[in-house]
Amino acid sequence: MAATAQYSATPKVGSANLTTADTSLTAPTTVSTIVTAGSSGTRIDYIEIQGVATTVAGLVNLFIFDGTNYILWQQVPVQAVTSSTTAPAFVANLSSNNNSNIMPLTLPTGYSLRAAASVAQTGVRVTAYGGDF
Repeated sequence: MAATAQYSATPKVGSANLTTADTSLTAPTTVSTIVTAGSSGTRIDYIEIQGVATTVAGLVNLFIFDGTNYILWQQVPVQAVTSSTTAPAFVANLSSNNNSNIMPLTLPTGYSLRAAASVAQTGVRVTAYGGDF
């Protein structure tokens, strides 16, 4: 254990747009990499899931990938929303403010955060904000 606190040294942002469905909860094949851990690990403090067009009801499955295995970490419901110039698109957030039991997420070196949509979407963007140690 470190004698002093260790903080993120380099800011990190990763993002991917999900459009194709993949229903697997153990070995997804249509999965997007959101963030790959740096050489000393990465801490993710905030994840935003944003519809970029009209969304249909489904799930965004978030996985921790260790280089070989996919571990289902969280499932975030996506609501059906017809966005327009007067109706905002779907959005969901995971942060230590509203999800203190799961956030922040710390990824060891060689691990990554990945995401898949359970149903085909016009577009749902997953963005993670954090930093490398």
